[in-house]
Amino acid sequence: MHPKLLLGTNNQAKVREYRSLLPDLDYEIVTLAEQGISVAVEEVGESLEENARLKATVIAEKSRLLTLADDSGLEVDALGGEPGRLSARYAGQNATDRDLIAYLLQRLDGVPWENRTARFRCVIALATPEGKVELCSGECPGLITFEPHGKHGFGYDPIFYLPELDKTMAELPLEEKNKISHRGRAARKAAQFLQNMVW
Repeated sequence: MHPKLLLGTNNQAKVREYRSLLPDLDYEIVTLAEQGISVAVEEVGESLEENARLKATVIAEKSRLLTLADDSGLEVDALGGEPGRLSARYAGQNATDRDLIAYLLQRLDGVPWENRTARFRCVIALATPEGKVELCSGECPGLITFEPHGKHGFGYDPIFYLPELDKTMAELPLEEKNKISHRGRAARKAAQFLQNMVW
């Protein structure tokens, strides 16, 4: 019987990514839906770190399970680091991925290729029901394209170009994306911590 690790997200694309990112853990990975837990945590933190910590601690306390929650964002240099922690709500509260991409491209209208540098950042928080927290972060640099390319991934993946691969994040199969993505990098640190967990 493996102990449970609860994924503190309702985003099914994220759940799929984490299940493929953490395949060899000595934990049974479970979701909020599978555990019958309904919890909405408002992301009121001023940073990715604060939001990840907030989500993980609230969900761990409510579920009484070791919880993994993350916050991630796209930081675009020409926009002073925006959208950052507001990435998912950048084009309004109920914006679709298509709306988010259209809005970001509009904000970058007229910005030349060499100035479209950006990075994806992810902060994972692991929290115990008793309130202990460990943070693991990862980032992935790239550029913002002028139009979307690719059918994989979610969010801003179709306009996030990786020069070393000559592809956008959305043109990579999940396995390849996980090797280089911000979430993949943070998840490997989290997996290492979980395997040797000493609080």
